[in-house]
Amino acid sequence: MSSLLDKLEPRLVWTHFDAIRQIPRPSKHEEKIAEHVVGWGTSRGLVTERDAVGNVLVKVPATPGHEKAQVVVLQGHLDMVPEKNSDVAFDFEKDAIQVRVVGDYVYATGTTLGSDNGIGVATAMAVAEDPKAVHGPLELLFTIDEETGLTGAMQLDPKLLTGRTMINLDTEEDAALYIGCAGGADTHATFTVTREDALPQTLPVRISVRGLRGGHSGVDIHENRGNALKFLLRTLAAVRSSGVEFGIVSIAGGSKHNAIPREADAVVRIAASSEGAVQAAVNDCARVLREEFGEIDPGQRLECVTLEDRPDNRKVFIRFDNDRIVDALLACPHGVLAMSRAVPGLVETSNNLAVVTTEGNAVKVVTSSRSSVMPSLKATTEQVGAAFRLGGAAVEQLDGYPGWKPNPNSPVLNCALKVFERDFGKKPAVKAIHAGLECGLIGEKYPGMDMVSMGPQIESPHSPDERVQISTVDKFYRLLTATLKELA
Repeated sequence: MSSLLDKLEPRLVWTHFDAIRQIPRPSKHEEKIAEHVVGWGTSRGLVTERDAVGNVLVKVPATPGHEKAQVVVLQGHLDMVPEKNSDVAFDFEKDAIQVRVVGDYVYATGTTLGSDNGIGVATAMAVAEDPKAVHGPLELLFTIDEETGLTGAMQLDPKLLTGRTMINLDTEEDAALYIGCAGGADTHATFTVTREDALPQTLPVRISVRGLRGGHSGVDIHENRGNALKFLLRTLAAVRSSGVEFGIVSIAGGSKHNAIPREADAVVRIAASSEGAVQAAVNDCARVLREEFGEIDPGQRLECVTLEDRPDNRKVFIRFDNDRIVDALLACPHGVLAMSRAVPGLVETSNNLAVVTTEGNAVKVVTSSRSSVMPSLKATTEQVGAAFRLGGAAVEQLDGYPGWKPNPNSPVLNCALKVFERDFGKKPAVKAIHAGLECGLIGEKYPGMDMVSMGPQIESPHSPDERVQISTVDKFYRLLTATLKELA
């Protein structure tokens, strides 16, 4: 095991996590992890299988004397969000995640860590190997493609599991048990643009947003963190309002539907005589954004740089397309749209303007909407779609996934509550989460499945600032194993 992790407890969890973080993540990156888990299960003589879509199931026999206990499903997902800072030389296709330990936390270096959900996967594997763990029959369910739309859970074979009690290992808060989550749906929009030759005596400039915190569009959306795309669009609107005419060459930002964009860029052509006016408008917008977001995003940077004049930046959108795209993206809602009336402090509905790319004569946009109230989710996607259609885009509304309705009388919840209070001397928080867990989909596949979700403290997932608190991993493992013993 890595010398950075070999002193951490519980040892078995960190051993498995270290093995997972060293596996390169090519385009279908969970496939390599899946192969690793399948090899681990079969090498230990455990019944190991995959369904048609690629989800992995490993069956673990009960501790001797507990064979008649109920079957418990331990569930996590195999994929991660592969994000990195633009100035970091790292290839997820080939390189292992480089970890560092700082105080009570494990970080990666300039990339996401993969503790979401590598710690959950490693913990389930550790329980299966731990000679001190007492449990009934276990089914370890490892799903694929959670981060790209929960498609592994969505296509889960409904005959794969026999257990009807499940502990999901994918929440990210110490001393909390989760019993509900939001549903979600994505919207894809495509703006087709017409290009023309840039006018003579113009030059290309790049307006860039850097240094934002980003984060998970479900877990972190309530903090009102800055969205780099919204920063960029506000800046372009400010330049336009200053009277400077420009032609857009390209606009891009964000990379994942469930990550708040940290970086964004627009390449535009401006008259050479307007260079000073553009810089002044950018500087003024930077001041406004610092005033508005300085406390939550202190590292924000808004920059304007003159580029080399080249053939690939001499074709610009016509003025009509400039305006309709900037205006439609400005009109697209981002952030918290409603708070729950039923659960104090819970975000009910939100939208994330997630990804914008320019590909030839097409500007493509992805948004991710979430809500724990399904009519509100539908209303939000309709609002987003309407903004894009008004801008002349072709809009595709993707099938969403259901939320997980809280059941405060859940037997497995009450068992975990009893264990937590007994072993840690206090009551844990019982919560619902605005992020999408796979519990809603799995519950739909297996009606009557009794579920609870738990995990260690993981902060800033889906961003290169992701970190996991070491002491809470030990606490999480103790809670899980004690709960399994109680259920057995």
